[in-house]
Amino acid sequence: MSPPAGSSAASLSPDFWRGRRVLLTGHTGFKGAWLALWLQQLGAEVTGLALAQDAALSTYHVAGVGGAMESVIGDIRDAAAVRGLVERCQPELVFHLAAQALVGPAYASPVETYMTNVMGTAHVLEALRGVQSVRTVTVITTDKVYDNQEWAWPYRETDALGGKEAYSNSKACSELVVDCWRRSYLADRGVSVATARAGNVIGGGDWADRRIVPDCVRAFHADQAVVLRRPQATRPWQHVLEPIAGYLDLAWHQFEQPTAFAEAFNFGPRQDAQLQVEDVVRRMTARWHGSRYEVDLSGANFPESGLLALDISKTLSRLKWRPRYSIDTALDQTVRWYRAALAGSPDMRALCLAQIDHYTQLTADPT
Repeated sequence: MSPPAGSSAASLSPDFWRGRRVLLTGHTGFKGAWLALWLQQLGAEVTGLALAQDAALSTYHVAGVGGAMESVIGDIRDAAAVRGLVERCQPELVFHLAAQALVGPAYASPVETYMTNVMGTAHVLEALRGVQSVRTVTVITTDKVYDNQEWAWPYRETDALGGKEAYSNSKACSELVVDCWRRSYLADRGVSVATARAGNVIGGGDWADRRIVPDCVRAFHADQAVVLRRPQATRPWQHVLEPIAGYLDLAWHQFEQPTAFAEAFNFGPRQDAQLQVEDVVRRMTARWHGSRYEVDLSGANFPESGLLALDISKTLSRLKWRPRYSIDTALDQTVRWYRAALAGSPDMRALCLAQIDHYTQLTADPT
């Protein structure tokens, strides 16, 4: 398949990625497994470092992600293990996705969350100081790094960082860690270090607790009503392939112009995907015959923002990346994946790669 025109033509082309040594932390996770698949399709030599994946129907397991790369099961909190792997694989490009990525567990175990999201990030960056091969480091954080004032205006990359609960606060702290290593240790070596902040991501293979789409799938599959704890919360919903395409594009820009793109970039959806939780669930029920939901506000027992939106004008202008999926297309692809996985489809890898191809074809459209 021919890559799209413009900057994405190079960033999503096997001509650039083929044979590149890529280190990907968090490759067993939801977004990490999809990114690993895409990199494999592009011909990169991928080494992954992550915790073991427990979900039997995760993308990592059903798509055989680990079989087409060097998959190392380990913990980024182990500085010696991180350093040893980096020294051995000598990566050119690094994507750091490994994190404690859930608000609920972070609220219950804040210290462990900080150890992973802050010190784990420091361990990865410090290990990269010791190798000469590295050219780019793309650290994936979250839209929740901003000091959310619950206002109607979308957040820009220059807005204040913060967070009232441990997940968002620890990810904001990791942004400061990245900035320190960028300025003090890696910039003078010509290594480009950037962060990518994405909104709520949906797509096949996410089985996390207390995330609305996997909660819907589990309930619908069991012929139960899904329970909404914050039906009016508004989020920037996007399919998993949207930000991943952005991460690949950002890394390519970093590789080509290291200094110019060593910054933070927001990756958000189209305007029609800024929806309340209840709106998304209604659309899910319309796609899953016989499904239903109910509201129970008693379960909302830890701090969580009600309104959050991202300003992606910098990313649109600088990277020329833009979101392609409507919320309906994102949900169609998501439901298709879950139905196939739950039905025991024998070739989920082919389905995943077909969804990547579908997205790439859309990006070829210049409109």
